[in-house]
Amino acid sequence: MYTVLQTEEFANWHSGLRNLQAKLAIVRRIDRAAAGNLGDFKSIGGGIPEMRLDIGGYRIYFTFRDEALIVLLAGGDKSSQSADIRRAQKLGKRLEHE
Repeated sequence: MYTVLQTEEFANWHSGLRNLQAKLAIVRRIDRAAAGNLGDFKSIGGGIPEMRLDIGGYRIYFTFRDEALIVLLAGGDKSSQSADIRRAQKLGKRLEHE
């Protein structure tokens, strides 16, 4: 079981999605992660993994804090993946210093 927190950036990205099916899929994926089922994810470097969703090529970038905390940093899709990864890595580094 994990406690899941969201950065303001992630919350803004998610609330701004127009595709309701994708929004719901993301919520379900976060719920499964909170329950301990991280599913399809891989490291993208800099201590930041990404959860990959089948629907729409969406990605959720996150980091682990302590043993039972996941912080959702940013989200995006395949079309913006490079920029999303850079943004998530910057957010992750900022969290390290807080």
